[in-house]
Amino acid sequence: MAYTWDDAFLATQREAALEPELPIIDPHHHLWDAPGLQPYLVPQLHADTGAGHNVLATVFIDCVWDYRRDGPPELRALGETERAAQAAAESRGGDGAVIGGIVSYVDMSLGARAGAVLDAHVAAGDGLFRGIRHATAFADDPAVHRSHTKPTPGLMREPAFHDGVRELAARDLTFDAWLYFDQLAELAELARDVPAATMVLDHLGGPLGVGRYADDRDGMLAAWRSGIADVARCENVHVKLGGIGMKVYGIGFDQRPTAPSSDELVAAWGEPIRYLIEQFGPDRCMFESNFPVDRESTGYVVLWNAFKKIAADYSPSERDALFRGTAERVYRVDGSRR
Repeated sequence: MAYTWDDAFLATQREAALEPELPIIDPHHHLWDAPGLQPYLVPQLHADTGAGHNVLATVFIDCVWDYRRDGPPELRALGETERAAQAAAESRGGDGAVIGGIVSYVDMSLGARAGAVLDAHVAAGDGLFRGIRHATAFADDPAVHRSHTKPTPGLMREPAFHDGVRELAARDLTFDAWLYFDQLAELAELARDVPAATMVLDHLGGPLGVGRYADDRDGMLAAWRSGIADVARCENVHVKLGGIGMKVYGIGFDQRPTAPSSDELVAAWGEPIRYLIEQFGPDRCMFESNFPVDRESTGYVVLWNAFKKIAADYSPSERDALFRGTAERVYRVDGSRR
């Protein structure tokens, strides 16, 4: 799936950064320079993270970046970890955030065999490898994009998958889950079966807004809330508050003649995000940019302004957890600038 953005479109909405001193760790961004994709590398990351908000550090998340082209299939994602480690070293110079953690990909369906592959990633990560994301997002609807891992239905319920996650837990590595809202029960089952594993639910837990879900947002959100409440009872699961610019969520900001303001982002997503914070608590929530994917719909400064407005009524300690502390703890990121 190709991601593109229009800088002229984003330029139609300019805002100054609110609370520019508030420390932020952005726990979810990608880097890439593959054919068919607009390049998003350290210079572009620094341009965004240095544009007004006080983003101290970030976490790189898997996106099939520079996989090895040969060798055993289970080891090809090592190319991504190696490239991300190089980018992290580059990020320590210049203006903008430092890449303080790497989350790549290992197939959890390998079961116990995943352990040796994880060890290889740890060795390749230059001290920054923190875990993996095995995206399982799948919907029985041709209008809904399936994850880049090409998952099969019910994948997270397979015993081998659970065994793979146990290998993560044994190494104190994290498991990022990218799924759609009607798969939340699968994540809850996995979290209960492997309670020692630290898990992170990406992008609000996948509240879809396209295909059969396009005309029934209220019904979808009702089912989403039920699934979220179930997952939130699993204390080993954390949640990322973001992904709100993705096309699959159906708001359609990218189809407008002008980019949305932070107030418009708040109007669309404030209530669901506050519901997540209510269910999980600030100490298990972290705001994320999901850039450059969300750059299709909004700019970096505007996005974080929206998050700051959504979190305006929380206490200083709660806001610190939402913007910095939870990500720093979960991904073991050094929150000090360089």
